[in-house]
Amino acid sequence: MKNHLIEVCVDTFSDALSAESKGANRIELCSHLSLDGLTPTLELTKKTLAALKIPVHVMIRSRAINFQYLPHEIETMIETIYAYKKLGIKGIVFGALLVDFTIDVPTVEKIAKAAEGLNFVFHKAIDLTPNPVVATQTLAAIKGITHILTSGGAPTAEQGASVIRKMDTHSQHIKIIAAGKINDLNLTAMIELLGMTEYHGKLIVGDLKE
Repeated sequence: MKNHLIEVCVDTFSDALSAESKGANRIELCSHLSLDGLTPTLELTKKTLAALKIPVHVMIRSRAINFQYLPHEIETMIETIYAYKKLGIKGIVFGALLVDFTIDVPTVEKIAKAAEGLNFVFHKAIDLTPNPVVATQTLAAIKGITHILTSGGAPTAEQGASVIRKMDTHSQHIKIIAAGKINDLNLTAMIELLGMTEYHGKLIVGDLKE
């Protein structure tokens, strides 16, 4: 897709290779996509970086269940960022919320400081916030946030289209990455509907197993 960045989320080496061969412009590398993505192993990250020519963003999420983290978990994730930064990743993907589901600003600021020099994607945890547009404004005030991955608080990008566009209006320097059931069959229609420059999905370049 000319003038549009297409990102595929993967949790295996073979899927990363397949995504690049099918035309992905960037990879979001995770483990356990069945749990909405956790931090990939150091071994998988090294192997993927060595093999791919396209940029790799790495999920930083130490456990599933929610996006509220204890101090020792935050410190572990910061250490992971420093280690992976040395490997040559292009960016990290992270999100943290408070108990009221608003943005956990202190934690995000700590992670952003550790990730300085990398892209910082605040992931779809933003879709759990009471108001994703307000959350976008909160993130825009935090130094180092470069992208927000979102379906506009809805199950799909199509259903959240109006909110995604509002988020983009209030995002200032932050790039909005549209996500939520975007695949190779509806991508062109989603580009026309949303008007973003970056799009994300598991099947956005087709079935990676084929």
